[in-house]
Amino acid sequence: MKIGATVLAVAAILSGCAGMPSKPKPVALPTQAPLTDFGATGDAAWPSKEWWQRYQDPTLDKLIALGLQSSPSLATAHSRFDLARQSVRVAGAAAGVQVTAIGDIERQRLSDNGLIPPQLLGFTWYNQADLGLQASYTFDWWGKQRDLVEAAMDQAHAAQAERSAAALMLTSSIADTYFGWQADQGRLALAREREAVVQREGAIAAARVHADVDSPDSLHNTDTALAAVREQIANLEGSAKLRVVAVAALVGRPAAELPPLQAKFLPSIPNGLPDNVRVDLMSRRADLTASRWRVEAAEKNLDSARAEFFPDISINALAGLSSIDVGKLIEYGSRVPAATAAIHLPLFDSGRLKAHYGATQASINSAVDSYKETLVNAARDVATQASSCAALSAQRTQRAIESEAARQLQSSATARVRQGVADSRTELKATEAWIEQRDALLQLDAAALSADIALQRALGGGYESSSEIAKAP
Repeated sequence: MKIGATVLAVAAILSGCAGMPSKPKPVALPTQAPLTDFGATGDAAWPSKEWWQRYQDPTLDKLIALGLQSSPSLATAHSRFDLARQSVRVAGAAAGVQVTAIGDIERQRLSDNGLIPPQLLGFTWYNQADLGLQASYTFDWWGKQRDLVEAAMDQAHAAQAERSAAALMLTSSIADTYFGWQADQGRLALAREREAVVQREGAIAAARVHADVDSPDSLHNTDTALAAVREQIANLEGSAKLRVVAVAALVGRPAAELPPLQAKFLPSIPNGLPDNVRVDLMSRRADLTASRWRVEAAEKNLDSARAEFFPDISINALAGLSSIDVGKLIEYGSRVPAATAAIHLPLFDSGRLKAHYGATQASINSAVDSYKETLVNAARDVATQASSCAALSAQRTQRAIESEAARQLQSSATARVRQGVADSRTELKATEAWIEQRDALLQLDAAALSADIALQRALGGGYESSSEIAKAP
């Protein structure tokens, strides 16, 4: 009889598992970034964790420290990470022993028309008191709960990497906006210098028109030039104010609480790519690391969905007391111990398990596609910024030659004026041309610095992936 029951149980298990999908193969992700050679140098170092310190600007260091401390965008990323860590605890708790304390007291009236009439028992109302501990445990022989816990851990790793990506975006935005303000200050100084030159030209033109040497058109030309340079000054002043507002928003503090901003020269930083960028970029970008963790989480969820096709085996135990007389509840005779073991095997569920498994498989495909897209975007970002840095460096070399030539022409014009072989208008025109060249050179410097910041961000900003995660408190 026992053998027959065992055979029936095994047959039921085998029939229930007959529709179980085969074990999936591990996902194969690309091992190199799709970067092509484009002439960038390959001897540069990877960015450090505090990559912005390479610019040696104490004010920038203070701004970034404030941003990392109080930025709203970074606080949001912290909240997502904390939520993911708590999800690990939830998944882990579901796999453990469950113990519940039971205590209740009930007063109930017997029906006059019930199965046992009150007249037979001798009372109509009675009390029912129960006290005990109930414990249950489900054996995770197929690894369903273990896979769910590991999937939650992978999701927490992904949230941790996303938090690092948010911090990098914040720090690079602060640095780019701050140096944009510095560039505006430099250009403002040049614009005001040019304004003074144009005003001197206007005074000379006015004197010549007053002396009937030149026509009034020359005076109109200087008025137009003066209005144009003053318009440029207004634009630059407005741009500088907007950048201060942007920095305050990024830092998460009022503008009055920012450290004092002082105009200074833009730093000049050599750039290039590390020689192993194609391989190491995979672990240096936080967004790639987060995407990879999400693929692994999806794989664990798929393993858990497959384990649902196996039977669940659980045990339950109750150590309790029950009595209709509250005064006798804790007596030895009121004990009601119980123990049960159960096996649950899904035989027919209208395709729910297969549908869940298919949806989980689709989530893996989506995670893999997302990873590949992130990888391509990362490679394009690195290539774009490195190419921009190289192109701007080449442009600056030529612009520096033009600027030096304009300086030499201005110096020669000044010498001729001193020698009395030319009037001051020649010197002023040469000075104005030299200011224009210096302004163009400053704009190239600002663009090169912005591209360098973008390159540090594209290279991961000092991030290195790790499989460790802080334990939830």
